[in-house]
Amino acid sequence: MEAKIALLLNAMAGYDRGDAARIHHFLKVWALAATIGKSEHLDDSLQLILEAAALVHDIGIHVSEKKYGSSQGRYQEIEGPSEARSLLARIPGFSSEEVDRICFLVGHHHTYSDIQGMDYQILVEADFLVNIYEDRLSSDAVRHVREKIFRTRTGRELLDAMYGSNPWEMACPDDCCHGGC
Repeated sequence: MEAKIALLLNAMAGYDRGDAARIHHFLKVWALAATIGKSEHLDDSLQLILEAAALVHDIGIHVSEKKYGSSQGRYQEIEGPSEARSLLARIPGFSSEEVDRICFLVGHHHTYSDIQGMDYQILVEADFLVNIYEDRLSSDAVRHVREKIFRTRTGRELLDAMYGSNPWEMACPDDCCHGGC
């Protein structure tokens, strides 16, 4: 499993070459998804699908920006699966069933109703854990997401540890990377 994930990670970094923000994003989502999946005791097959989907979940952004002038989630869900399928075809060892599920997850990772499967649930939670910070969601939005979206014990624990009751109340030095929070 580790070899396939390493090959996919390198391929995805090449796909997003020169776009450090997107590479950092998928690496953070992957690390959190892997952690939640292992903590929630996913079997090896589902863990592989989860980690692969986490690496490629936003692969539709570049095409969406070119085609629609937007990176909105609905466009990523339209364009992402074919891009993911193409990239996964270059990585040896993924079965057609694994590729189909990974592409399904890519095509639904911004759809929060009718989440079915722990891989889907964990991918959504990991992406939210990163997006809350990157998009600076309000504490009300964080509370709403916790109540409506988060279902895993590990995801909730990480959400609480990372953001507490008021995520932007934390001390921030004047010279932080956000230009003064």
